[in-house]
Amino acid sequence: MSTVIERTDNTMRLSLGPQHPSTHGVLQVLVDVSGEVIERADMEIGYLHTGIEKSAENLFWTQASTVVERMDYLAPLSNALCYYLALERLLGITDRIPVRAQRIRVLMCELTRIASHCVWLGTHAIDIGAITNFWYAFDIRENILDLIEAAGGARMHPNYLRVGGVNGDLPDGFLDRLDALVAKFPGRMHDLRAILQNNPIWRDRTIDIGIISADDAVRWSLTGPVLRASGIAYDVRKAFPYSGYEDYAYDIPTRTEGDAYARFLVRLDEMDESMRIIAQVRKALEEPGAILVDDTKVVAPPKETIALSMEALIHHFKIVSEGFRVPPGDVYQAVEGPRGELGYYLVSDGNNRPYRVRTRPPSLYNLQALKHIAVGNLIADVVVMIGSLDPVFGEVDR
Repeated sequence: MSTVIERTDNTMRLSLGPQHPSTHGVLQVLVDVSGEVIERADMEIGYLHTGIEKSAENLFWTQASTVVERMDYLAPLSNALCYYLALERLLGITDRIPVRAQRIRVLMCELTRIASHCVWLGTHAIDIGAITNFWYAFDIRENILDLIEAAGGARMHPNYLRVGGVNGDLPDGFLDRLDALVAKFPGRMHDLRAILQNNPIWRDRTIDIGIISADDAVRWSLTGPVLRASGIAYDVRKAFPYSGYEDYAYDIPTRTEGDAYARFLVRLDEMDESMRIIAQVRKALEEPGAILVDDTKVVAPPKETIALSMEALIHHFKIVSEGFRVPPGDVYQAVEGPRGELGYYLVSDGNNRPYRVRTRPPSLYNLQALKHIAVGNLIADVVVMIGSLDPVFGEVDR
């Protein structure tokens, strides 16, 4: 006599990733699907673990910026600025940073924000099948990376920022090239919007997909465009101004829908606002000024003085060979990175190396929303939701 077994579980477990395409990094998403509808989604992270925080603790204070820049490899200057702002607070020199140096820092970070959003926009569009936008977005990014390379010497990890300011003034011809970008940007952004914003296929694939309510966004500690697309107008630059952001006029774009399309619109509006800040910085840069704090205990003296002054030579030798010591203490510093609130918690025990470096990476917090918003959506929409969160796994895994 045979026994009839009734099967009630019709789900199948599928693995998306951890290969890179359409997961925006080495992310594995284990999804339980019933037909094509997702019933559960679990994220597996850690494939890109590099131990950056521990590496930074084994370097001089100034050397550590070379590794923290690689944490969010699409926004290295934002990471470097956050780290140095925290270090400058420990040193007690925050109020002594030259105005011109602060303006250059703001310029570089806003250029970085636009360049990062260009990578998001181009790759997010490819995920959904729109290829043309990639070339338009990366054209802007190439212009920005050319400017960053001109100032810092490298395109992606320039190591341009320094404790107390920046490493050298802007080179000859930089402002002319910046003017060309400022003039070109509105037309290019018009093209980017024209291709996608009212495209019926794009709207069908993103509207009402991956909805995050304002309450959920706050509960999950989401920040950046993901939070602002849910109606919460929180931006570190406004809430806790740094580097003179309070001197510039700009708005905080928000939406209330909380879906993938809202996050798309918020980031486009952010690019316009960043260029608005850049145009204001450009005018202010007409005024000359110092680009490093006048303190040879933490900043190497100008090289032309080394051959003339034994004291300058000693300071240079000490900083290069063993760095400088930082008074004991701890500090948390946050900045508004392209993905949200980026924070560094630094602890000094009085030595020439950090005792503790701890990061608050916005991508890690934003990514956790995926396990909730994916449920009830189609499996084809998973890549849409991942792209709308814009995670960078260098900072997720660290």
